[in-house]
Amino acid sequence: MDEKNSTKVKEFILLGFTADLRLQRVLFFIFLVIYVISLLGNITLVSLICTDSRLHTPMYFFIGNLSFLDLWYSSVYAPKLLMTCISDDKSISFAGCLAQFFFSAGLAYSECYLLAAMAYDRYVAISNPLLYSQAMSARLCASLVATSYSGGFLNSTIITTETFTLSFSGKNIIDDFFCDLPPLVKLACDVKESYKAVLYFILASNVIMPAMLILASYFFIIAAILKICSTQGHLKAFSTCGSHLTAVTLYYGSILFIYSRPSTSYALERDKVVSVFYTVVIPMLNPLIYSLRNKDVKNALRKMLDRAKFY
Repeated sequence: MDEKNSTKVKEFILLGFTADLRLQRVLFFIFLVIYVISLLGNITLVSLICTDSRLHTPMYFFIGNLSFLDLWYSSVYAPKLLMTCISDDKSISFAGCLAQFFFSAGLAYSECYLLAAMAYDRYVAISNPLLYSQAMSARLCASLVATSYSGGFLNSTIITTETFTLSFSGKNIIDDFFCDLPPLVKLACDVKESYKAVLYFILASNVIMPAMLILASYFFIIAAILKICSTQGHLKAFSTCGSHLTAVTLYYGSILFIYSRPSTSYALERDKVVSVFYTVVIPMLNPLIYSLRNKDVKNALRKMLDRAKFY
């Protein structure tokens, strides 16, 4: 085995955002509040969907799985992010870095596939509302979710294996707050063409392909909406897609900004801010996006709160 194999590096150093102690404390408080809101929001939404029979529909089944993903997605990053803000020890073990990379990639890729499945669900709901329940059967919904998870973590296994067999030659300082792909690639000294081919495959299969499926679904959604005669029907149809379209725009916008550019254009200081948005902020926003404008969710929440007051 090559003497410069990446296993020579026993740990990595996460520089985080700043060396200013006062600013670190401010960031700790901000990220803690965001993380707590994210946990409460996603746990509440999953609980509502599981316990309220009115939410046992294909649409809410997908929303519940999205909240489940976001719950774990933010938990991959936030604890270590909070530690780097208040602790002098900025290190993360090689195994810890690998595990964080694997789960973050697996959950991120799974969310890309799940958002594509949700777009298809919205297309079926608008194009054929009378047969929606039959078309989106429980078996099909479960298959789409299972495919999202399996596809995401299969591709995560591939990219994790390829990345952590690169040679880092003693370089272990990561100018970021978590073990992300761009800073790790910057540390590596033997990035071969075969590795770049794997990166292109991962980008195409986990980001570009789901994005194309989402765009295709919305193309057919718009075509179906245009066939609706009444203005009220148009507004109702757009309303059913509004939350999903907002979530897709926020998530894919930040993901594509970070990972669809050549490595030579990386600007780690700028990219760290964008990374915080899709790793910590978006998992907090999604429960709000899917609940604030949703009467069924608000009614279920009101029912849960009334039950809690009674007990």
